[in-house]
Amino acid sequence: MTRVFNFAAGPAILPEPVLQQAAEEMLDWHGSGMSVMEMSHRGKEFVSIAEQAEADLRELMGIPANYKVLFVQGGATLQFAAIPLNLLRGKKSADYVNTGEWAKKAIKEAKRYGGVNVAASSEDRQFTYAPAQSAWKLDADAAYVHYTSNETIGGVEFNWIPETGSVPLVADMSSHILSRPVEVSRYGLIYAGAQKNIGPAGLTIVIVRDDLIGAASPLTPSILDYKVQADNGWMYNTPATYAVYVAGLVFQWLKKAGGLAKMEEINRAKATLLYDFLDQTEFFYSPVDKSDRSLMNVPFRLRDEKLNDEFLKQAKQAKLLELKGHRSVGGMRASIYNAMPVAGVQALVAFMREFQTKHG
Repeated sequence: MTRVFNFAAGPAILPEPVLQQAAEEMLDWHGSGMSVMEMSHRGKEFVSIAEQAEADLRELMGIPANYKVLFVQGGATLQFAAIPLNLLRGKKSADYVNTGEWAKKAIKEAKRYGGVNVAASSEDRQFTYAPAQSAWKLDADAAYVHYTSNETIGGVEFNWIPETGSVPLVADMSSHILSRPVEVSRYGLIYAGAQKNIGPAGLTIVIVRDDLIGAASPLTPSILDYKVQADNGWMYNTPATYAVYVAGLVFQWLKKAGGLAKMEEINRAKATLLYDFLDQTEFFYSPVDKSDRSLMNVPFRLRDEKLNDEFLKQAKQAKLLELKGHRSVGGMRASIYNAMPVAGVQALVAFMREFQTKHG
């Protein structure tokens, strides 16, 4: 069997040891005689899987005891609604920072439930940078401040944590969670879809501070109420059991690999390899400000975009897949999540250099 280098933005590459273990345990998990997909979510077998997964995530991220960890469904997109429903808490509006397609969607959804103050935006330069906090116009009476700490489509990453004083900070970390250490205590709420750096699609992680739970709008569906989910051990309804299981295997893989500090070291090396090449050539280029480039999602373009289709065709032949940029922005994009080996980035750079030689 030949594995390709999969640069998809999500669902994305998973660590091979995780896939191998899941395959080995597919028909019989630890002598239970069952696949995890067949288990009751309230049975002792799955409860042990769920408890271990949560414990490992808490350890990896250093999550304080006064935060709940919820493994829910609906993707980060459903959290765009859940957050204002839970966190407005009687206030009229929240602050949002607009840095790209996902931030725009979060803003649009939040406007259904309350006022939105766009405190800062990078739309003036096609979302190619992270606005400096000195340019933010925050509302001291905002219910919370929301930002997308890594824009998957635009490849813009905040390499700093905003200061919001007593106003809770909320972050959509979908495409770079677990790629480096994070100070969870600086946030009121962190959320992330799993299908990029955690596991299969269908699982969403919500990490929420205790004091932000329990004052949801009366309009909030029970399944979106953080207190209901927390009181039921995030099993108010049947969770995405197999996705939780695979996520747990990923957490164990990360721990064996040396934790998040080690992953950051590896991820910086991979990103530097690709960005250094982009900066040394006129044939390709990165549209993102150097100070705000993502370690996980690397958009790039060919100067001659007539060559785009040929580039993608030859990349596929070289077993380098899913390099086409998002339909909303075009160009190319290489997502180099935790599970992407250094060899994959080396192969991509080698291919790009060869393609340039042939067509430059």
